[in-house]
Amino acid sequence: MAEREQWGSRAGFVLAAIGSAVGLGNIWRFPYVAYENGGGAFLIPYLFALLTAGIPILIMEFTMGQRFRGSSPLTYARINRKAEWMGWWQIAIAFVISTYYSVIIAWAISYTYFSFSLSWGDNPEGFLFNDFLKVEEGVGYFGSLVPGVLIPLIIVWATTLAILFKGVKKGIELANRILIPTLILMFLCIVIRALTLEGASVGLDAFFRPDWEGLKNPSVWVAAYGHIFFSLSVAFAIMITYSSYLPKKADINNNAFITAFSNSGFEILAGIGVFAVLGFMAVSSGVGIDEVAAGGVGLAFVVFPQIINTFPGFNEFFGFLFFGCLVLAGITSLISIVETYVAGIQDKFNVTRTKAVIVGGGLSALISLVFATQNGVNILDAVDYFINNFGIAVSGLVTVVAMGWVFRKLPEIKDHTNRVSDFKIGSWWTFCLMVVTPIILGIMFVQNLYTNLTSNYGELETSFLLTFGWSVAVLAIVFGFVISALKWQTGKNQLTVKEIQEGKDDE
Repeated sequence: MAEREQWGSRAGFVLAAIGSAVGLGNIWRFPYVAYENGGGAFLIPYLFALLTAGIPILIMEFTMGQRFRGSSPLTYARINRKAEWMGWWQIAIAFVISTYYSVIIAWAISYTYFSFSLSWGDNPEGFLFNDFLKVEEGVGYFGSLVPGVLIPLIIVWATTLAILFKGVKKGIELANRILIPTLILMFLCIVIRALTLEGASVGLDAFFRPDWEGLKNPSVWVAAYGHIFFSLSVAFAIMITYSSYLPKKADINNNAFITAFSNSGFEILAGIGVFAVLGFMAVSSGVGIDEVAAGGVGLAFVVFPQIINTFPGFNEFFGFLFFGCLVLAGITSLISIVETYVAGIQDKFNVTRTKAVIVGGGLSALISLVFATQNGVNILDAVDYFINNFGIAVSGLVTVVAMGWVFRKLPEIKDHTNRVSDFKIGSWWTFCLMVVTPIILGIMFVQNLYTNLTSNYGELETSFLLTFGWSVAVLAIVFGFVISALKWQTGKNQLTVKEIQEGKDDE
């Protein structure tokens, strides 16, 4: 029986999983979410969410992939034929994310180059939207392609697909062995330098000062769960796919805890670095930290260039380090995202990795051009918001309910992971996945649905949101049902559920 690709070592798998989890959101989302939701006190619901939702789901997905030896659709199909659509839904979510995530990495590449001459000048916001992205009113839904985005976007896709062509061990694992240590080293340089800046203590005080009253606010707890969910790369096929390349005796529980705590450690490190720098900006500008704190694209491409302009000594090098970190964090995550549908295409249609990369990666690269147009930033904003809130979050809710209450697979999953792991998980794991996580994700879904039905996101036009928001989220689900209806082009590498249960593994 043909062998399924495998990681070269446990360290290779863990680094790849960490590379997937550690992405742009760790650097520009977590610090601001923590600051907005109680500062130091936010670490309590954050840790609680990590232990009751993040790690339990990570263990579940690691076990599903390793146990059923397939991409997300194949794994769900082996669990129950009626569940296959869930795997394709997750792959559709990953596909959509890859189309715009690649564009943000392209921005970061350009800004890494801009850092050497501080090309954004004294008005980084105007430079970003007018000079770089060339956003224009009235250009319709797309407008012209922007050369400053298109060229680095080609570099992003050429790099990503070249790595994926090489396979799991010689491509993904090798890339993460190089990129993750480099990312950590570069970011440590940023943090160490940031801590020496005048005003750093002001930023750290704002980041860590606990607002204990915030713990009484349910929205803070929901925010913690929401961030953990998006941060760990769960519920959109990545961790199932990566774990399917593990040996059948690999330790699941230790790998899950190492991955989760490494991701959280980097997030806290990012918070220290970002807020130390924001404290410097606040003090040097004579304003409060609340006037300079920001998250998302605004933090990375507007606030940080402003900070770099006034940075004392070697500001060009500091800019290079920051945007270089965004590129590395983005590339390691993009590799994992694209691998989900490469693996899905391979399994479903029984084609070679090369063909799957060309078809899946090529189509995603082509569609990403939409976000490299003059109105690309607005389209990106809408797609990102809806595919996260009505894609990943809802997929997570459906997954835990299906595994816990519909197919009742949690006892089997727990038994398997306890057999292969050094330490065992108990009833707390089952309770979290059957009760705690569904309740929290259900609350998130109701809140998001109510908010978006009563007001337009970002004050964007209804027609625009219907085209690039709601429709994208709905079509991802429809795609899941459509592709799952197609017959499997089975080959010798396809194992039935019975064969898996009998231990006839493809190792």
